[in-house]
Amino acid sequence: MSTVQYPLSTNGVFDLVIIGAGPAGISAAFEAKKAGLDYVVIEKGLIGNTIYNYPVGLTVFSTVNELEFNDGDLKPAREKPTREELLSYYVRFVLENELDVRTEETVLEVRREENHPADEASAPLLRKEGSFRVVTDKGEYAARNVLFAIGAMDHPRRLNVPGEELPKGHSHFRETYPWVKKKALVVGGGNSAGEAALFLAQEGAETTLAIFREDWENTDPKQGCIKYWVKQPLEEELQENCLKLFFLGKVVEIREDAVVLESESGESIELENDVVFVLIGSDADLTMLRSLGVETDTGKYGEVPVYDPKTHETNVPGIYVAGHFTNKRHIKAAIEAPRKIIPAISASLRQVKSAAE
Repeated sequence: MSTVQYPLSTNGVFDLVIIGAGPAGISAAFEAKKAGLDYVVIEKGLIGNTIYNYPVGLTVFSTVNELEFNDGDLKPAREKPTREELLSYYVRFVLENELDVRTEETVLEVRREENHPADEASAPLLRKEGSFRVVTDKGEYAARNVLFAIGAMDHPRRLNVPGEELPKGHSHFRETYPWVKKKALVVGGGNSAGEAALFLAQEGAETTLAIFREDWENTDPKQGCIKYWVKQPLEEELQENCLKLFFLGKVVEIREDAVVLESESGESIELENDVVFVLIGSDADLTMLRSLGVETDTGKYGEVPVYDPKTHETNVPGIYVAGHFTNKRHIKAAIEAPRKIIPAISASLRQVKSAAE
């Protein structure tokens, strides 16, 4: 690997390295620039990569004010923006504000420098030298603070059943057209599974939605139910026999030309099948955070880092989290989090300056 030391930092050490260029990362870059911080955003994919991986043509059913960085910035053609409109808005926001976002660069490691403080009391004196080294496939960055703002799309949950690695198996749904007149199975009980089943059924795939009965009957948004604007058209597709519903016990096996399911009553059923979409959620990858000594706990969405809700700083001084690394994962919360994080970082840097004088 060709290594470039401290790329394009004013003085060799960034005040903040932001990992991820989704809504949280873009918001953090915008706030950091306004605050005069020396920052950089590193994104292994594209700007708004999580949005890019939404299904083609998807209507994003969040309200506009939950998706935009500044009031009135996002102007969709209809009441709710499409995937394409939202993605275009995020890219345009980065370009128009000249935010330092470096795409297609993968973070390989984040490690503490030898002088990293063991506690918050001694942090200000040591942060002035750069407490962390961020190693990527294109270089290395020294940073006083690091914000993890990575989505979870690259870490989908798995069924762990035979045949899951076959080419016919997918953990993301992008578009319907390759599957017209094909036999499609969607496994999952949330919005992503519901939307995929709906799109497939509407565009001519022979679609079966395999779902736990309690998930289908769930109407509580706080418990991750399929939203009503997806559920209602799904029910219409069922009435028109364009969609089949299978109340799942478990998936037993995925085969080349079939899938074996067990019903909620324990009956084993083999369905002819061309493609399987396993859409059962995703989890943030905590590997790098654990290697830094960040403590974790079980939250609303599973295991998450322990962090101060007022600043989003973890137990490791200088390590911050947002988006899928928190207990609030919707886009509005991801955009708002940096408005707490950047003032906290600015305050710590003022302590550094004061201690040095």
